[in-house]
Amino acid sequence: MKSLELKKTIYSEVASITKALNNANRLEILDLLAQGAVSVDYIASETGLSVANTSAHLQVLKSARLAESRKDGKHIFYQLASSKVFETLCSLRGLAVSRNAEIGRLLEDFRTHPGTLTSVSIEELAGLVEQDEVVVLDVRPADEYQTAHISSSVSIPFSQLQERISEIPAGKKVVAYCRGPFCLMADEAVKLLLAEGVDATRMEKGFPEWKASGLPVKADFF
Repeated sequence: MKSLELKKTIYSEVASITKALNNANRLEILDLLAQGAVSVDYIASETGLSVANTSAHLQVLKSARLAESRKDGKHIFYQLASSKVFETLCSLRGLAVSRNAEIGRLLEDFRTHPGTLTSVSIEELAGLVEQDEVVVLDVRPADEYQTAHISSSVSIPFSQLQERISEIPAGKKVVAYCRGPFCLMADEAVKLLLAEGVDATRMEKGFPEWKASGLPVKADFF
């Protein structure tokens, strides 16, 4: 194979990966897979896609070696193929925010409620946890918490937060977290908590970033 032909072949292989990423639904699915191993049915329910459509997107991601699957009884579970996939997803999000001002504007408009613009970094939260100065609140769905979560966190899914707010220990600041920087469940939780007089903020990123930083997590399977 001549050098020019080889170069075109290599770029074609690279393009197959970028083609798999060139779809909003598949990017959202990758965000879910970053939480841990999840079933096709769960992905469909969380994204609002049909099971058939979800399966088709997952096959594209699997063919591009961005996702992998395993069977457990009657269910098929998918997860990211490697940590490199998550690193790529983070880089893509960062590039999008830096080059597309509309993304930042949309997030800022959503977070205009007083107090919701504040957040703590992963490093800051780790320090607060070590000093036992905060309640770390996981507001993702319970299935994701059971799969893997920050070791010191308590689970109250956002959909149940209004009814279970009394379960949050009094007298400490609450830091909510969810799936990542584009996930808005933590923002919604902070708005609700602030309205109820609870001192609350969100972790600026999400569970996958915490795990990638090598900080303590508990996991059933990941």
